[in-house]
Amino acid sequence: MTLSKEYMSCKVEIFSLLDNSLVVSSYRITDFKTWNTGSYIKLEIVMKKGDLLYVREYNDEKERKYSFHWQDKQDSLIIRWDNAPHHNNLGTFPHHKHTANGIEESNEISLEDILRYIEKLSPDC
Repeated sequence: MTLSKEYMSCKVEIFSLLDNSLVVSSYRITDFKTWNTGSYIKLEIVMKKGDLLYVREYNDEKERKYSFHWQDKQDSLIIRWDNAPHHNNLGTFPHHKHTANGIEESNEISLEDILRYIEKLSPDC
């Protein structure tokens, strides 16, 4: 079985997004699997300021699970975004983020969203 051209072009867009990001210094694909109806990707991204962004994303025709974990050079959490189905009191359920202030609503749900968010916080990258 082969993946559709549309699906493969979506994956190519992820790598293009990373290659063209203003805040990404380098990235390493630590796991990447595709099958007829989905994919799994795991990335370690080094940001230009030395922070790290760990990405895990699972997609198939029935569900999408993700986690974007951004930490500083000292391995301290800056923000983690995910869609684990807890915190159902939030208006963006299941999408949420973990910050120094606790659990918050999140509209950033894709790698593109996350990189844009980081770019806004780091305009001098």
